[in-house]
Amino acid sequence: GKILELTDDALLDYPWVYLIEPGRMSLTEAEVAGLRKYLLNGGFMMVDDFWGEYEWDNFYREIKRVFPDREPVELPLEHEIFHCVYDLKKKPQVPSIHAWMATGRTDDNRPDAAEVHYRAIFDDKGRMMAIICHNTDLGDGWEREGESVEYFKEFAEKWSYPIGINIVTYAMTH
Repeated sequence: GKILELTDDALLDYPWVYLIEPGRMSLTEAEVAGLRKYLLNGGFMMVDDFWGEYEWDNFYREIKRVFPDREPVELPLEHEIFHCVYDLKKKPQVPSIHAWMATGRTDDNRPDAAEVHYRAIFDDKGRMMAIICHNTDLGDGWEREGESVEYFKEFAEKWSYPIGINIVTYAMTH
């Protein structure tokens, strides 16, 4: 991985970016312009690990600054992104390992996060520029494999790796 600022011209050298925990994100005007330029010039952004209505509302306000004329669209389970490599039978909701170990629940122990959402933003030609994974933490399934065999088998193997592979494959081939 490489960490880049949204204002860095080198961002355009990378076809795929991963934005995590945007629930309290506050973009500068330069970052708004940089992200818009990146996405409209063929870049793809995956957004992950934010929960509940407050964090959604904040992210929505910020992404509408990037694209005031575009709406995030809920992706149906039938969308190709859920089936292009792995055939997923449901939209994965992966809790953070700590919330799951404490409660056994998949909603990250938040009363307003029971329903997982996968939304997308498309360009004028119908190309998906961004997938927004809300009320899920796919990244925890990728990074926590050594902490709990049970969590790894239930969330990483079954959900985080398959949907992650699908997202990257879809983004790089469409």
